[in-house]
Order: sequence, then structure tokens, then C-alpha cells
Amino acid sequence: MTDDQLTASYILTFSCPDRPGIVHAVAGALLVAGCNITDSQQYGSQNTGTFFMRVEATTAASPAGLRAALEPVARAFGMEWSLNPAGRKVRTLLMASTSAHCLNDLLFLQRSGTLPIEIPAIVSNHRDLAGLAEFYGIPFHHIPVTPDTKVQAEDELRALMAEHDVELTVLARYMQIISNELCQELTGKAINIHHSFLPSFKGAKPYHQAHARGVKLIGATAHYVTAALDEGPIIEQEVIRVDHRRTAEQFVQMGRDVEGRTLAQAVQWHAEHRVLLDGNRTVVFN
Repeated sequence: MTDDQLTASYILTFSCPDRPGIVHAVAGALLVAGCNITDSQQYGSQNTGTFFMRVEATTAASPAGLRAALEPVARAFGMEWSLNPAGRKVRTLLMASTSAHCLNDLLFLQRSGTLPIEIPAIVSNHRDLAGLAEFYGIPFHHIPVTPDTKVQAEDELRALMAEHDVELTVLARYMQIISNELCQELTGKAINIHHSFLPSFKGAKPYHQAHARGVKLIGATAHYVTAALDEGPIIEQEVIRVDHRRTAEQFVQMGRDVEGRTLAQAVQWHAEHRVLLDGNRTVVFN
């Protein structure tokens, strides 16, 4: 047995209908597999009657052995579950249009080791950010989108995702509406960033709209992509205070900073398997 096997750490996440005995059964299965639980968080939703749990454990058992111990419990309680090696980098496709701030933040944090993601490709419907991708040494794919080529463009995107075994797609200010069909395929696997608190100030120049209304708070919302535009389950939000002395251009700059931080936090929590879907809401174990 190798030292790596002795210290192997896994993250178990699951949701199921809430009922007595779930924690006891899971802990028992992990004990049978020789696990030592190092962290455990749980939540029971009164709104949906669903139980959620995230467990970190170390074991000398093989992944197959650990799964074999957990599968009977998962079947008995009707669980939707996943088991992942702790620290494994999630293969993440980044998509952007012309704004570089969110994309650059993600690339920098990934390179610095802060974000546990692997970025096999960057996709854009413009060529403006090709230089940034080149700087970070990541392949850049220009997939233009027009009303006449939208279906073809999304098929090309699907092929790229399959080729690179993409597990997560991040829309880092990608200014194209994704089709309902692709949104369905990416349920719980695509994150978008939106300026302000949804659904405020949609459309062009949102920060200028906010400035014209004299708002006192601006912010950003990171959420999962759904067919309902900008209405997916929210993962993270942040706001900052502004006042009458700020110009619209300052609103824009301050907003970009918040967008970058909020998106990066949402991506990190997803990659660490801390986010579980509860209907149109999320449970975030942090």
C-alpha cells in the first residue's frame, strides 16, 4: 500500500428525501470502508423536504471499494450523489466576449493555485481576448455567433466540450444568449455572472442606469445558467456602497471589480463541491 493510498481524501455530496437515519447510515458505510471523517456539513430544507450533506473523509480504500460501500445506502435513501477525490482540479471551459476583467481574474487565480480548476480552452464570439489567452498559454477558440449560425456555433461548442472532457462552463461576461436546449444540457454545470442584484437594470449600460437612478448599492450575482435568462439558482452575491459623488464611469469600474470577485468565489465553491441544487435555490456549504 502506498503513502498516497493511506492519505487519500474524498468528498461525498448528496441530496435525498429527508427522513430519519440518513446520517447514521452514511457514517456507518464510511466506517465500513475504513474512512475517517474530517469534515461534515448537512442541511434539511423545510421547503422541499430534501436533505443535503457534504462529507470529507480519508481512507485507504480504493475508489471502487468506497463506492461499493456507499451504493447500498444511496439506493436505500434515493440519493443523488457524487464522490470526488479532494483537490482534484475541475476541467473548466471559460467563455467571454470582449470584456477582459472576469476572464483575467479567473486565469490569474487559476495560475496562482487559488482556484482548483484546469482550463483546457477559452471560447469567445470575438477575437479581442485572443492575446490574453495567449499570455496565459491557453488555446483560444473563436466561435462567431449570428442568428443564422447560432445552431452551428453551439454544435461546435458541444464538440469542444466533449473533446476536452469539460465538467464546468463559466460565462465570464459572455454576451450571447445560450439556447434553451444547451441550457438544459448544462444544468448545474454552467455559471454566469450578472451585474447588480437580479433582476435590476437589465439591458445596455446597467451601471449607467443605476447611476441615473441614484442607487446607493451596486453589486454582482453569480448563478447557474438556466433557460430563464439571468434567473438561475444563485450561488454568490456581493454589494458595495456608492454615493452621489461617484460618476457613472466609476460605477462601471467598481462594478467590474465586484463581478470578478463574485464569479471567482462561485467557481471556487463549485469546484470544491460545496454547492448543491435545491430547486431554484442552492445550498452552499462553506
